[in-house]
Amino acid sequence: MAKKTIQRFLPDHNKVRDHKYLRIFGRLLHDANLWHLNRRSARGAFAVGLFFAFIPVPFQMVLAAALAIPLRVNLPISVATVWITNPLTMPPIFYCSYIVGTIALAQPTQHFHFEPSWQWFIDSLTTIGPAFLVGSLICASAASLVGYFAIDMLWKRSVRKAWLHRHK
Repeated sequence: MAKKTIQRFLPDHNKVRDHKYLRIFGRLLHDANLWHLNRRSARGAFAVGLFFAFIPVPFQMVLAAALAIPLRVNLPISVATVWITNPLTMPPIFYCSYIVGTIALAQPTQHFHFEPSWQWFIDSLTTIGPAFLVGSLICASAASLVGYFAIDMLWKRSVRKAWLHRHK
């Protein structure tokens, strides 16, 4: 059940393989284990994708793919999961990461006003930057662990349910 549900949402592996940013991996994308869907590959892929979703860097999809390849987890899931942070969800997620960082570093929250300028970015690296980066790492690790164990639990539950259904 879980496998069929996940497969419904997965993009075609040829489209992912031919994606312009993922072509840098070349022949590494031809490993069959990167496209196979089982409990191990799904839970690992969700963990990888969720980790990079909370890391504030460009090209999160490429980073997720770069880690999915040596871990041999499902590549489409790890790349697609990164899109949890999209232009609509990014501001609240990153603000929460900043709050988590201020709590972890025992710093007071600083009021700031976002400006899309290079100068604001440079200035904020020293003011809110450390708390934001620490918070992002904490949130990324927590989301990764929660995703890993949640997919594992859901997959096991789905298998048990299928077994019970077969025995009836």
